[in-house]
Amino acid sequence: MVNCPKCGAANKDDARFCVSCGSALYVERAKKRDDCFGPSEPEKACFGLPYGGVIVGVIIGLLIILWGLVQLFNLRIDIGPLVIIMAGILILAGAIYGISRRRY
Repeated sequence: MVNCPKCGAANKDDARFCVSCGSALYVERAKKRDDCFGPSEPEKACFGLPYGGVIVGVIIGLLIILWGLVQLFNLRIDIGPLVIIMAGILILAGAIYGISRRRY
């Protein structure tokens, strides 16, 4: 027998809700977010990498810092090609990671 946490009534072992008050007998856990910042399954990760979104965030942050330094010190650095190179590195790393995770 399972006792209701709300009213204390006795319920059958396989019951999900209390027969007396209707409250849930078992608390269901909230599902994890499935996105780039915390994938619960590696197959759903951004760029094929676990936590790929975090990596993208770090790279964008570094690019913003680099852009600020270029502006501050009046340097002549074109950031455009750096963005393309970093995106290519992420895609390549995701592909290599995906190949290494395959099970034959």
